[in-house]
Amino acid sequence: MDVAKVTRLYTGADGEAHFEDLKYPLDQPLGSVMASVRMKATSILFLTTSNWQSFGWHPAPRRQYLIWTQGKVEIEIGDGSKRIIGVGDVLLAEDTTGRGHITRSIGAEPQQAVVITVD
Repeated sequence: MDVAKVTRLYTGADGEAHFEDLKYPLDQPLGSVMASVRMKATSILFLTTSNWQSFGWHPAPRRQYLIWTQGKVEIEIGDGSKRIIGVGDVLLAEDTTGRGHITRSIGAEPQQAVVITVD
């Protein structure tokens, strides 16, 4: 069965951000294609920046999916673990409390992402 892969960033009971790998099954017929179950979204916006270098420790402002369309970032969490998020990657940011995470641009390419709010 095919799946959509999503990196989840959430706040654990320890108040620190953690990573989790999610897999959304693509098992729902939708015409001639297979899809995941439908999920509700509150809003959508497009984000771009040419000078985004680093955001120090910060929680996500709201529960949201971010889908990178240009550039790459490195996300660091409290235990020192890091993940690279780039074009085509999906991040579910749910670490809305606690210390949060650090986000760093990789390279000089502008960052572009689609942000889908789900709270």
